[in-house]
Amino acid sequence: MELKFILESLLFTSQKPLSTSELRDVLNRTADEEGSGEVARAFRKMPPEQIDAALQTLAAEHEAAQRSYRLVCVAGAWQFVTQSEFAPWLRVFVGVKNRPARLSQPALETLAIIAYRQPITRAEIEQIRGVAVDGVIATLRERGLIDDAGRAEVLGRPMQYATSSAFLEYFGLPGLDGLPSADELRRIPVQKPEALLTVDPHLATAPEDATAPSLALDVVESGNAEGATAAEAPAEPQPEPPPATEVP
Repeated sequence: MELKFILESLLFTSQKPLSTSELRDVLNRTADEEGSGEVARAFRKMPPEQIDAALQTLAAEHEAAQRSYRLVCVAGAWQFVTQSEFAPWLRVFVGVKNRPARLSQPALETLAIIAYRQPITRAEIEQIRGVAVDGVIATLRERGLIDDAGRAEVLGRPMQYATSSAFLEYFGLPGLDGLPSADELRRIPVQKPEALLTVDPHLATAPEDATAPSLALDVVESGNAEGATAAEAPAEPQPEPPPATEVP
């Protein structure tokens, strides 16, 4: 009996995704059962790498067979999922369940910062985004997408945040190494803003060729652009007054 078929039967029967360690534990407990045969004992203490290899082979076989389902690893656990093209029929059969509201753009931006810079404090996130994120952090924690990641070893010991396993499940990622690299992100076409929002290259919200002195930016943001022009323009030379006429 092949290992991949044993794993396949376990995954089909399970009501939740199973990690490699959980599958290995089932193999070990089965081998230790009283009266277990030679076949069961042969799979005792299987190396995790061998189990992963069998799962990868099984996933490739299902993909090549072009079935209505496939085997995927999400958040470090394996499960069978249906192909996306069958969603219209499944929605009617199962019924549309109450799904949580989609994440807002500020929440997605904050979540992306946490994902790529974790662990990270609230102050560091606000420094990158340029706005307060207290409400967004609370929403992400309520949705279970981020977890507390201990306190930073700096003055005040602020709380740090990191993504959770629910984050991986939400985006269908096997792990954090499945996140797009910085080079991949640069290749994604984005619509540049029409108006200048910032010249800070770390915030990536301004056109690449945008240049402006920080003093002028501060004044424009405060709504006193005319004052900035007057303050920065050099003073024009004034004509000398005519000499005073002496009265006899």
